[in-house]
Amino acid sequence: MCKAIATIDAEIIVIDNNSTDESYAVLKDRFSEVIFIKNRENVGFAKANNQGVSIAKGEYLCILNPDTVVKADTFISVITKAETLPNAGLIGPRLIDGTGNFLPESKRNIPSPLTSFRRLFGVKLGKVKNYYADHIPETRIGDVDILVGAFFVVKKEIYQSVGGFDEDYFMYGEDIDLSYKIKKYGLQNYYLGDIVAVHYKGESMDRNATYIRLFYGAMRLFYKKHFKSNMVLDFMVSTAIRMVSIIQSLRNYDKTKRIINQYYLISEDKTLFDNISSIFDKNVDILSTINQEDLGDQNIEIIFDNNYISFEEIIDQMQLLKRNTVTFKIRPKNCNYIVGSDFNDGKGEVLTF
Repeated sequence: MCKAIATIDAEIIVIDNNSTDESYAVLKDRFSEVIFIKNRENVGFAKANNQGVSIAKGEYLCILNPDTVVKADTFISVITKAETLPNAGLIGPRLIDGTGNFLPESKRNIPSPLTSFRRLFGVKLGKVKNYYADHIPETRIGDVDILVGAFFVVKKEIYQSVGGFDEDYFMYGEDIDLSYKIKKYGLQNYYLGDIVAVHYKGESMDRNATYIRLFYGAMRLFYKKHFKSNMVLDFMVSTAIRMVSIIQSLRNYDKTKRIINQYYLISEDKTLFDNISSIFDKNVDILSTINQEDLGDQNIEIIFDNNYISFEEIIDQMQLLKRNTVTFKIRPKNCNYIVGSDFNDGKGEVLTF
């Protein structure tokens, strides 16, 4: 992160929402230049971010989830685009998950009642838009209705003018609400498909019954705030959302971890190789580089050593090497652990050595 803001007059503000492990103490001790706010309770995503915004000094805000990876030039590139795009509100990059696959929630349409109905029940309704903004190619730049709260940039003045995140949302839906308020304010939200970042989606919460309750509860709140028109339609939409949330909560979201046949460490650090090898009960090979032809048809996991290969190269390699038989993990620079997420809707893992 520090490298990514090395050439920017910037500050890093971290809100700890009453974490129960030692992460707050460890981070505060290690990163003395970071501004930390520790809450005594989990106040939710919206309120915590508003806390950070209230003390931020910069012209621009970057709302960024902790489970993200960016290139060294990402923030410079996004701000440069923000300065040139006309009538810009929120600006967000193309996000990929921990397996290198595109996350479609990077660009979405307004979830109107009919759009939400189409998504909930998987049916096409004439010219009703899809929930995802699939009319814009993944790698292109375009004006979209909704951006994801995992990573976006906006001028602080604009954020505050529309009231920031609505704190009625505890988690999920606040990014949809904010994006919609920005649109109603007369500005445009831009998706930057030529700038990419990794979002280990699901790192903060599994897609389980709790997730379902929070997500569909947020959708009901958004509808009531912005689309409530009459009692009959409101009852129909609310009932449909409630039914789907119940059905979804009954599904089994347990994830079966893949059996890895081969691990590849991309590094030249022999000590790190020995440490990584001690973690796994399968073969680990150390390579200076890896190509698609090296992948074969077995289940493999590629571990990138950030001391050896930059985040720019790691993100590019994840996109180049992605396939169903490949997962990725990263050893952050000078750290004694590796991190990664094998699913786009389940928690990732941290392995120490």
